Amino acid sequence: MDLSFLHIKVGFLTGYKRGVANGGMAQFQETMRQQLESSMHDELEKLLDTTTGAEREVSKKDFEGFKNLFHRFLQVKGPSVEWIKIQRPPEDSIQPYDKIAARGLPDNVANSLNKLVVVKLNGGLGTSMGCKGPKSLISVRNENTFLDLTVQQIEHLNKTYNTDVPLVLMNSFNTDEDTKKILQKYTHHRVKIHTFNQSRYPRINKESLLPVSTNLRMTGQNAEGWYPPGHGDIYASFYNSGLLDQLIEQGKEYIFVSNIDNLGATVDLHILHHLVSQPNGKRCEFVMEVTDKTRADVKGGTLIQYEGKLRLLEIAQVPKAHVDEFKSVSKFKIFNTNNLWISLPAIKRLQEQNAMDMEIIVNPKTLDGGQNVIQLETAVGAAIKCFDNALGINVPRSRFLPVKTTSDLLLVMSNLYSLDAGSLNMSPKREFPTTPHVKLGSSFTKVQEYLIRFESIPDMLELDHLTVSGDVTFGKNVSLKGTVIIIANHGDRIDIPAGSMLENKIVSGNLRILDH
Repeated sequence: MDLSFLHIKVGFLTGYKRGVANGGMAQFQETMRQQLESSMHDELEKLLDTTTGAEREVSKKDFEGFKNLFHRFLQVKGPSVEWIKIQRPPEDSIQPYDKIAARGLPDNVANSLNKLVVVKLNGGLGTSMGCKGPKSLISVRNENTFLDLTVQQIEHLNKTYNTDVPLVLMNSFNTDEDTKKILQKYTHHRVKIHTFNQSRYPRINKESLLPVSTNLRMTGQNAEGWYPPGHGDIYASFYNSGLLDQLIEQGKEYIFVSNIDNLGATVDLHILHHLVSQPNGKRCEFVMEVTDKTRADVKGGTLIQYEGKLRLLEIAQVPKAHVDEFKSVSKFKIFNTNNLWISLPAIKRLQEQNAMDMEIIVNPKTLDGGQNVIQLETAVGAAIKCFDNALGINVPRSRFLPVKTTSDLLLVMSNLYSLDAGSLNMSPKREFPTTPHVKLGSSFTKVQEYLIRFESIPDMLELDHLTVSGDVTFGKNVSLKGTVIIIANHGDRIDIPAGSMLENKIVSGNLRILDH
């Protein structure tokens, strides 16, 4: 990013002449930066004055983090990485999972588990799947929601090993109220549940670089003026909540962080044992689970060696000329699953030293009224470079099973998986361990519409590829095998009859069934 966005400020030409006359562009840009920071500071103070009490104190803390992010945003000159400096990570910095698992487990697994906290990123809404409220409350399997499955997994661990692994949910202002209401149903489960909130940052006008909100309320048009600043905010908001210190006092050493919609992100005892068994001087403070890239994952962030440190490289940081190279499966073979194991004392140390350095993601948005804004975000994995003895572990693909769309939902609801104590396991009846490629069209985007279109979920044990487009419905006990493509043309409707078996078939608008 260059500093061209500064040039939109009112009074630019006057300032430009004065700036060049008084010692050139650099001094002028510095003056402009200071002016913008001063204006931002004044606007934030005005926003704080619109409320009192606890809300004011929480917002004040949030704004400190935002001011720091905004300051860094104004300092950025050009791309955050120089392509020529990128190196492949050293062999020992990304370990194969099999090597970690081969060491076996100790007799007393409970000792390791009692040092662990499970953290789920729970800030997202289900809007992309046509659902209101938190995404974690969508039913994904046998009426169980993402949150139900998470609680079942941890409760199973605590019962099996007689341990006390707590669950921590990082909510956002979008999900906090609804999540807290639902937590009452887990009161009698053997898992302690804590929550804390992500920060609430102001969206800023793309032209003026000032907040679009006029007060701190979340009502009416004003609600659009706020956003949760990405999962990189976990470090500051966890620390500010007081929960981090509380867990350290209880003897907890590591958190296992993952997206709540990744159904493959279960507690892995081998990775945990690897972490807690390291000698103190060489204690690994950060593990990123990575997995082999396929053509479906070309946009995923990857690990690189940069200036002597392991670092996460995201597609947004890649210069345009090198995007194809970044997407190459041969050069960058792995991607970040966002399953992370992080040392609690290390987070505390880095927060207190103000040493958590994450690249800024500038996310442009257009509000309902057409106003162009930007929101400044960070990603949790980008902090890997700040931690000592960081490590990548190349895990099986089964640990990455995100449900982002109804196409993903169809997979996890099908007989490809069995459910055991909250964990989904690939059926032993499937000959290939890979999941089929499923692409459902726009008629299936919303969960409610998707559910109406399937009388029952088809048998998919032998499916390789499914594409469905247009107005299509499935009767009961349909079986899909090999490659199946079903396309209803505009104005047509295709009903797949109950009991049908489609194997390597193309079904087109006039319902002719053809061999593929």
